[in-house]
Amino acid sequence: MQVVLIGLGRMGANMARRWARGGVNVVAFDQSEEARAAATEARVRPAGSIAEALAAGAAATPRIVWLMLPAGEVTEATIAALLPQLAKGDLLVDGGNANYKDTLRRAGKANALGIDYADVGVSGGVWGLANGYCVMAGASAADYQRLKPLLEVLAPSPTQGIVHAGAVGAGHYAKMVHNGIEYGMMQALAEGFALMEAKKDFAMPVAEIAEAWRDGSVVRSWLLDLTAASLRKPDEIAAIAPYVSDSGEGRWAVEAMVELGVPAPVTALALTTRFATQGRGDYAAKLLAQMRAGFGGHAVKKAD
Repeated sequence: MQVVLIGLGRMGANMARRWARGGVNVVAFDQSEEARAAATEARVRPAGSIAEALAAGAAATPRIVWLMLPAGEVTEATIAALLPQLAKGDLLVDGGNANYKDTLRRAGKANALGIDYADVGVSGGVWGLANGYCVMAGASAADYQRLKPLLEVLAPSPTQGIVHAGAVGAGHYAKMVHNGIEYGMMQALAEGFALMEAKKDFAMPVAEIAEAWRDGSVVRSWLLDLTAASLRKPDEIAAIAPYVSDSGEGRWAVEAMVELGVPAPVTALALTTRFATQGRGDYAAKLLAQMRAGFGGHAVKKAD
């Protein structure tokens, strides 16, 4: 098996290592010279350019070219540069996070040139190298069979954490929904432990409660495991700013909710709560305080 990998960020590099350990011949390109050097240590063959990577991958034709790049302009520009260099029958795979609508549009451009296209949602984070990744593929039946040996190496096992999610676009759509659910689960855990931490008269040992919940409770999960580990380090929590980023997947999930008319209030509320931590609710909060002062004469707290 062979794959040409474009993108050696943390996720891409770990996937390359897992492939190499599983007997896959990996030729990889990244703009970072440091990333290419690290790939050599992981038994991955680095290339100095996209053209060099494609030439090195030509021994196994048609080629499978896998992108692990940030969503948006970087992926868009790379695909635009790649398409003229690919041959009919090559399979271009986007394994990064992407809006499924962009995936459908890009697939149309590739297919018009006789190039196959697939999308794979990948979940597992920094633990994927050791534990395996959950991989959700959007592809035709034929292309899925071509991809399957690579997916089986990435997954925890050939029969676990791997799914043909549907036609092209379905892989990224499944990952979008996955991350929307993740937003809601994380928010529920954070709120629950905040409620217990705030009940000062009970002096609740929240870290011990989290540990107890990990065994036998109906809320046990990997997210709870991670939360329990964090609660054992209260000094680290105290040092963190109350700011939570959003990667874009939650926004896309809420957009799909509106377009399809399918209620997903937990996902939507979890997303807006993240916006609030980013200071985007500050102006509205100021207006609310001013309104209360206007109709009820309530005191307004001045900014520091």
